[in-house]
Amino acid sequence: MFRDAPNTGIPALLDILARRSSRPRYAFMLLGLIAEVADGQGRAGPFVRSEEGTLTLRDWLSDALSPMAARDRRRLALAERVREELARTGALPRDRAEADRVVEEEVRSRVRTAGKSNLSRAVSELVGAGLLRRHYQGYAVDHHNRGGQRHAVYTLAGPARCLVAMLAPAPVQPERAVQLSLV
Repeated sequence: MFRDAPNTGIPALLDILARRSSRPRYAFMLLGLIAEVADGQGRAGPFVRSEEGTLTLRDWLSDALSPMAARDRRRLALAERVREELARTGALPRDRAEADRVVEEEVRSRVRTAGKSNLSRAVSELVGAGLLRRHYQGYAVDHHNRGGQRHAVYTLAGPARCLVAMLAPAPVQPERAVQLSLV
């Protein structure tokens, strides 16, 4: 006897991502990361505490997703281009260890910038699919210039809300009192 699988939870979420996202695996990882730092209402941002200190949500998400491209040949080529640019401008230190650190720092900065562009495209798709709501918080929220020191806040919506429940800590059950007998 077979039962129909429920059209809720992760299966429903994956179905929507497969139909509505140009990069469903990336979108699923993004939703998972947002759920990881979201509060009980599914709201994440505008800031996240990490080992590096307090970062904006977009910077944290970009950094969290960057290891996915660490072995990518394009990243290796970027590191070589950065090294050549720094050498050409005379900004590359002579000390090999210091030069490697400077190159890695510049590569990380460029990867973060590119990652935030990818993130924005994925978030726009998720908003369009009804899986995420986006608003901004901070100084000059209604500023005519989009960069008015506002920071993104993402809220999981629709079927994506199941991720909040999955990552929520299990409630602690109080220990049951046991009556001891005196012997």
